[in-house]
Amino acid sequence: MNILFVADVFGAPGRRAIEERLPSLREELAADFCIVNGENVAAGRGITAKLADKLLASGADVVTLGNWTWGQQGFAPYLSGTDRVLRPANLSPQTPGAGLAVHGGVAVINLLGVFSLMPFENPFLAADRLVEEARRRTPVIVVDFHAEATSEKVAFARYLDGRVTAVLGTHTHVQTNDARVLAGGTAAITDAGMTGPHDSVIGSDEHNAFKRFLTGMPMRLEPATGDVRIEGAFVQCDADGRATSCAAVRVSV
Repeated sequence: MNILFVADVFGAPGRRAIEERLPSLREELAADFCIVNGENVAAGRGITAKLADKLLASGADVVTLGNWTWGQQGFAPYLSGTDRVLRPANLSPQTPGAGLAVHGGVAVINLLGVFSLMPFENPFLAADRLVEEARRRTPVIVVDFHAEATSEKVAFARYLDGRVTAVLGTHTHVQTNDARVLAGGTAAITDAGMTGPHDSVIGSDEHNAFKRFLTGMPMRLEPATGDVRIEGAFVQCDADGRATSCAAVRVSV
């Protein structure tokens, strides 16, 4: 099975890149399944129901989120009526939505890292429960681990090695050069990057970012526009869910 993972879609430039290029990219890669992280699609902060539907219509089988899940007012009820858009499973169980879904023979798990993001539940402990549940339904399991610290992402991938097909890191928007298959057969990349404008400060226009650093005062960041590309990871696996290859994806739009 060929699995395409598209990293953090940022603002309107990232969304347009998905709408214009994802269908043909899926065809070129012969991707059987596509996961898109959409937590920054609404001007770099959260997602709306309308934008979630657009990502799905453009070729995403499942959309994952992250620490900006609640970044847009009025979005929460949407999660109560879908199993194709996931919020991190280790947020409070009192919030709407789910962090595990199975579609097309692929289980997708969405989890939030501990360092600086402070989820409701420890992701390592949550993963033990979720992976066991997923494996009862399919051997092909992909985890979007939305986390800040490189050390936590590397440890998490090794912790799940041999139990899941892939652990794909998101959140920092900077693609790392470590796509690999671990000894137990789990594909991993510390951060799959960002889909959006790379002539920027991790997606945002640089000028207000400069002001934040120079003054320490809060500034509203706006998406940049230049050097738009799709980034992510491409994983191939056997029928038993064991990864056979893992490669970073970087496509200019």
